[in-house]
This record gives sequence, structure tokens and C-alpha cells, in this order.
Amino acid sequence: RTFLMGSAIAANAVLAQSTMGQGGSGGAKIPTAVIGVGNRGSHLLRGVLEQANTKVVALCDIKPDRLDKAATSAAKDSPKTYSDWRKVIDRKDIEAVFVATPPNLHSEMAIAALQSGKHVYCEKPIGVTPRQVQDLVLAAQASDRVFVSGQQLRSYKQLNEAVAKIRAGVMGKIVMVKAQRHATADLPYDGSSGDWYYDVNKSGGYLVEQSVHNLDACNWVVGEHPKRVSGYGGMLMHPNEPVGRTIFDSGTLSYEYPSGVIMSFTQNVFHPRGMPGGGQPLMVFGTKGAVDFLYSTNFYPIGGDGKPTQLSPQVKEPTHAHITAFYDCITKGSPNPAGIMEGATGALTAIMGHMAMVKQGQVDWIDLGVNF
Repeated sequence: RTFLMGSAIAANAVLAQSTMGQGGSGGAKIPTAVIGVGNRGSHLLRGVLEQANTKVVALCDIKPDRLDKAATSAAKDSPKTYSDWRKVIDRKDIEAVFVATPPNLHSEMAIAALQSGKHVYCEKPIGVTPRQVQDLVLAAQASDRVFVSGQQLRSYKQLNEAVAKIRAGVMGKIVMVKAQRHATADLPYDGSSGDWYYDVNKSGGYLVEQSVHNLDACNWVVGEHPKRVSGYGGMLMHPNEPVGRTIFDSGTLSYEYPSGVIMSFTQNVFHPRGMPGGGQPLMVFGTKGAVDFLYSTNFYPIGGDGKPTQLSPQVKEPTHAHITAFYDCITKGSPNPAGIMEGATGALTAIMGHMAMVKQGQVDWIDLGVNF
């Protein structure tokens, strides 16, 4: 692991040098394209526009109204608009591409962008099937371009400091994790994502499309990906809502990690707003105490008065820190907060969980058929 980290740092340094004279040089701006400008893509676009060293030169979406709205917001850069993403990839002047389409398209588009010599910021999940994830891993490993997956929690300063202290042994050996993603309602059926989100073949389902953030955070704090999972899921509250729905609205999962850590994860979209215990807590339990990881980073020791201490101070996290990190990887060779393997293991942790819920039983990492 130390060797790989050192190699990655060296590769980043070489990459930063290779971009000098291109978009990454001095005061030059990096020509950037955004593919998919719906709800999430529009948010990313705002983040790109806030960067001092970027220029949005291309926008792509299949819905004219969204494309017009995005072009208006990026009017200062006079971007060209497209309905065919392949035409964006074909442009030789574009150096960086953001992929923010429905998840089933992420892998194909990101691979094409990498193979055309472009840096890629790919929204999570990076794929909805093991094969999609595997193919993208191979493409990223074969490329000398920057690849950042949209697991933006990994750019939070407070969480990074907490992870560093956990690694240093402040809570002893991690033995258990309890996490969840409980929402008060489904996404709007007539919203901007309603035409693909409820199709499991396009979104991967609630666990893969949304809970991937939480599961990646679990992997991050534990320091590895799970080796097996057992789960149960269903459409308990919203069967056939909307009509044709194929994603679960709830589920419960038990993961086991190679180190022996066990993790319990639940999800649902019907946790009443006023009822305690909702939201997205992530509790980490160790031999010396436990940490409320996502909400406060408070450490609660075992024994004594149990008075908590905060592992890292709360800070106002920049809204677009992950996007800034992407460009810093390109121009400065900065460490990648969420590269291809973080994106891959996060996605696969969610995918194997979904597979277990469908099976109503156990799925092992080896069952995914990936070679990492």
C-alpha cells in the first residue's frame, strides 16, 4: 500500500508537469465540458464556473430546456451545446470532462473520455454493474489522465482529520460500524430524475445511486472494502409507485470486512421527519470507544464519565471542494481524494449489497467477478 501511494504521488507529479503548456499552465484556463446538466450536473457546473482556472467550452444534454438553462448560467464562457455526447468527446481542445448523466451511462462515457486523452470527473456511482466498474478501472489504469469519482465526502477537511486520528489509534481497533441512509420521502416522481431513477437498470437502485456515499464512507473509515454481505430489501411502502417502479424503497444489510469488522446498514425513504433516529449517522465502534463519524466526529471513550472529545473541529466546508481538488490534481499533481479505486470499491460495495437484497441472502466479493 505504501509503494502504491508513493507511485501515485510520483505519477501525479509527472502528470502535473505534462499539463504545463496546456490548460494546466500558469494563468491558462482548462477547457472543460459537462455532460448531463440535470439536477446534479447543474450543481457541478456551478462549481466549475467558480474555479479561476477553468473555461466551460461545451455542455451536453438530451433535454433542450435543461441545456438552454445551463448555457445561460455559463454564458460568460459562451459554451457550445450538444445533444450527442460523442461529439463532445471528439473535440480535441477539451481537456476535462464531467460526467453527470444517469448512472448506467457513467462508465461508457468516462471510458471514452479517458481514451481520448481527457481528464475525467465522474459522478457516483461509476457504474451500476460489476462489468461496467471493471471496464472503467482498466481504462483509468491504462490512462495517464486524472480520474476523480464523485465521492465528495472524501474532500471534507473535518472527516479527513478524523480518519487520520482513527488510523493513529485513538479509538483502538475498529470492530463494528452502524450506518444508515433514511430519507423522509422518495425523490419527486415528476422531478428531473423521475424518468430514470426508478428504473433499476438505469440508476442501480437507491442503495447504488444514493447510499453509495454512505457505504464509501464506511469503507474509508474501516480502511478496506467488505468481503461479503447478506441483505433483505423490498418495496414495502411504495409498491409500483411510480408505475413500473423496479427499485427498492428499503433494505437492511450486514457486511463483513476482511479484518473482521462487521457493519450494519439500513436504508428507507419513509422515516418521518419529526421522529428521532433519521438521517445519515455513521457510528464507528472500537476497542477504546466509538466515533460519531459523519455528524460531529465526536469520540466517546469506553469507561470513565464517557464525556466526548471532538476528533476534528467543525469547519465550513467549501461547497465545491471536490471540484477544486480535481483541478488541483490536474495542475499541481495534488493527491487524488477519490480516484478510480475509491470509486470502484464504493460502487461495488453498493452493487453487492443490492445483489444480496435481490437474492435475499449472501453475496461474496468474489461473486462480483472483478480482479481487484
